Amino acid sequence: MYEASDYRSCFTPEDFTEEHKMMAQTALAFAQREVDPFREEIEAQNFERVVELLHKAGDLGLLAHSIPEAYGGLGLDKITKGIVGEAIGRTSGYGVAHSNHTCIATLPITYFGTKEQKEKYLPKLASGEYIGAYCLTEPGSGSDALAAKTTAVLNKEETHYILNGTKLYITNAAFSDTFIIYAKIDGVHFSAFIAEKDFPGLSLGPEEKKMGIKGSSTRSVLLEDCLVPKENLLGEPGKGHVIALNVLNLGRFNLGSACMGASKHALKLAIEFTKGRFQFGRSIADFPATKEKLALMASRIYAAESIQYRTAGLLEDALGDLYETEDHGLIGKRLMEYAAECAVCKVFGSETLDYTADEALQLHGGAGFIQEYPIEQVYRDSRINRIFEGTNEINRLLLPVHFIRKAAKGEVEFERLVNSANAAIDEEREKKETVLGNEEQIVSLLRDTLLVCFGSAVEKYGNELGEEQETLIKLSDLAAALFSAESAYLRALKAVEQKGQEKADLILKLSRTAAEEALYQGETLAKQLIHQLADHKRKPVLIRQLSQHFSALGTEDRVIRNRSIAEALLEKGAYTVS
Repeated sequence: MYEASDYRSCFTPEDFTEEHKMMAQTALAFAQREVDPFREEIEAQNFERVVELLHKAGDLGLLAHSIPEAYGGLGLDKITKGIVGEAIGRTSGYGVAHSNHTCIATLPITYFGTKEQKEKYLPKLASGEYIGAYCLTEPGSGSDALAAKTTAVLNKEETHYILNGTKLYITNAAFSDTFIIYAKIDGVHFSAFIAEKDFPGLSLGPEEKKMGIKGSSTRSVLLEDCLVPKENLLGEPGKGHVIALNVLNLGRFNLGSACMGASKHALKLAIEFTKGRFQFGRSIADFPATKEKLALMASRIYAAESIQYRTAGLLEDALGDLYETEDHGLIGKRLMEYAAECAVCKVFGSETLDYTADEALQLHGGAGFIQEYPIEQVYRDSRINRIFEGTNEINRLLLPVHFIRKAAKGEVEFERLVNSANAAIDEEREKKETVLGNEEQIVSLLRDTLLVCFGSAVEKYGNELGEEQETLIKLSDLAAALFSAESAYLRALKAVEQKGQEKADLILKLSRTAAEEALYQGETLAKQLIHQLADHKRKPVLIRQLSQHFSALGTEDRVIRNRSIAEALLEKGAYTVS
């Protein structure tokens, strides 16, 4: 976690370069002008239209941002990856097809392919001539990917691997040209392969009938003595997990960007509808209860946006110089470095979208339940995101486990941090009379609370903590609340420095509401954890001390502030921070 003095190194949307802004405009214009008019046609599963749009996206460079220039791509940074993901996120089924192609279906080759594999496949994936799919899930293995049963055996001539097995719920299956397939060589060594649609023995099951994202194809991929050339082994034999699990980290980041973009779209739909719907002699948008809903949606999106672009900056620092390297060990290590942050992006982003879609539909009243109104589709399509790229439960378990591993390696001074946090909880906190003093105190309190709870969990369960999933999930939620409040706070600090307090007024208000929401969630989680973890002597003391600290950070201007946020949204007609 950052110290306040490090806020200048935290990347925010206000740091976009002109190139970033141009790519954002290109991607959003493509979504609005090319994809939106065909919403109903795509929803009716006209996959020819989806492929046509993917080709257009390729022509605009929207498929090439994460492919090196040497192989027909643009070789752009991870901020651009997030920007394109956000813009495409509003397009539901098409967006799923697009994002799946540019991320988990392409990046395995970008980062782990041989020079020959990159030369053969990446230019076509960058242009859209080839569409990609990623095949990991099986009927008996989902979150436990390494339990896969698909096998690969080298033929007698040693020219081809023979693959047998079934891959389930494969996005883009109906129109993909390439398939990243995971199989166990000789039934033991988990490995990755590049297959093509015309390889003998590869066939598809019927189209799945889904609740949402109907505009993306979802089928089984059937491998019956499928012949894959030996040179299409991706990475090293037995090292498929390095590819599968690490590429999914970027997939989770990508999903968070898409969900954040879709959340902004849902909020815009709610604003448009409430401004045009009149009841009791005035528009629904004029009612204070509506304004509170709009403000809370916006503050949650602001927090998600702050998390996403902060993480984009971290990922760029870790991965920006790896496009040309062939050191797969280094690539795997760097891809894993921010696994916890990527997990937060996925969980916080997908739950932000579910929350926003639900509230936006509610503001539509009965109209929200009618297919004629786009919010109905947004609501259905949002639900898959808590399952995609590892369920939110699995991702929640990743956060504390990742922290425990860092502590075990000595990368985190766990004991010192916990002792310091316990001492801070025992002391009275001095209120800081600065423009962001309250937010700083909230971040500090949440950090200390998390460490106290983490220390109590380790003290109670020791080496068995990994089996205490209820505790781990609560710790994870507390960590995510801290990360969201901290990201919003650091962004606001930077905005005040760059713009001045007056011009950063809306960001300050959004940051305060976002921090408050994290505070309320953190207090509830802390009390649950302390009741469960602390001994009978320490428990009442901790509860009392935490309650005093949390109560001291309440604010009196919440209603007025949130009404002001809503009025800015209504004036703009969309999510805004200025």
